[in-house]
Amino acid sequence: MIKITFTILVGIFSCASMLTAAPTRGGESGHQRSTLVPPPSGSQFPEATPERIDAAIRDGVSFLIEDQNANGSWGGPTQTKGLNIYAPAPGSHHAFRAGATGLALSGMIDAADTRPETEAAINRAAEWVIRELPRLRRSETGVLYNNWGHAYGLRAITRLNRHDPGRHDTWKKLAEQQFDYIHRFAEVHGGWGYYDFSDLKTQRPSGMPTSFTTATVMLAMAEAGEAFGIDPDPAVINRAKRSIRLQQTPDFSYTYSFPHRWRPRGDINRPAGSLARSQVCNAALRVFGCDAITDEVITTWADRFLAREGWLSIARKRPRPHDIHFQISGYFYYYGIHYFAESVSLLPADQQPPYASALASILLERQESDGSWWDYPLYAYHKPYGTGYALMALTWCREVLNGQESEARGKKETDMTE
Repeated sequence: MIKITFTILVGIFSCASMLTAAPTRGGESGHQRSTLVPPPSGSQFPEATPERIDAAIRDGVSFLIEDQNANGSWGGPTQTKGLNIYAPAPGSHHAFRAGATGLALSGMIDAADTRPETEAAINRAAEWVIRELPRLRRSETGVLYNNWGHAYGLRAITRLNRHDPGRHDTWKKLAEQQFDYIHRFAEVHGGWGYYDFSDLKTQRPSGMPTSFTTATVMLAMAEAGEAFGIDPDPAVINRAKRSIRLQQTPDFSYTYSFPHRWRPRGDINRPAGSLARSQVCNAALRVFGCDAITDEVITTWADRFLAREGWLSIARKRPRPHDIHFQISGYFYYYGIHYFAESVSLLPADQQPPYASALASILLERQESDGSWWDYPLYAYHKPYGTGYALMALTWCREVLNGQESEARGKKETDMTE
């Protein structure tokens, strides 16, 4: 997970003066409640024991090994339902595959599975990344799914550098190239989106940056920047931060996109609609030096996410996007799960274990019988991307809980010798 140690060395101004409202606990009325709302107790959510977590991670990796394409990637344009997301060929599916492959590969590397077949799958995926990421472009003027591929490609490259440091120069060159593409496709208004509905059809996108795509790209740049010593363009970052801040409401909800800022109390822009977005936006602003994103903000939204996870889960596996309360879509779910972990990882270490335990219980319950996790039928990309998100989150849970166990064991041994 991203650590707060990453800093941009030049020209990033504080955002504290623009964000003065304090977060409220509980629901939208701000009523006080406990500082941590765990998932419901009982048989629905299994206890997150180390053995169960390890088994779930292994099953998830096994699924990815079986699901991998012969060329090393994951996913494809298989028609899984009658209504699908607009995907002009061929660039859209190249971008979808890049994003799904980046997520699946990242989850597989984080899992630290030592089986030979896992290593073989990682190596095949690495060659696909080397070969295909440099070719990633936007599908057409108004469709920028490539931004997802650049972001999750960077996450995978960063992990490949850790997994195979002997090829550092290769990974760094790839990362520098992805930074260049990301800078190139930054919106005129600041940040990044995946559609440009503007009639202007400008070379640089000028239509619809979204708060969460912007935050996703920023966190990927932060992680890769720290790993490779690459500084993002400070002007691009400042505009991206400003874009997110302009989409922020006083309770640290975030509107869906830049044009939505004019309708901040529309259903999708309210706290319930922002449930899976606030985590990533808060984390991105925090990592890039925004003092207003305090521990209190992080814990408020972590508590809220756990309290309403079941509500968010209602959208899972529905074939139509945005067709339930607060216009929530199925594909919000594992995205929100992953960035819940990313945001909580910014808290002090002693505050993380209760959240890790609660999240692990949820992920154990939501795992499919074939070892995958998925939330929205998207051609054949949904299982690899969902499994990648879930594996990254669950391995974070394992790391936090193992650290807690080691600390408790060390304390016990110390007490016995005194």
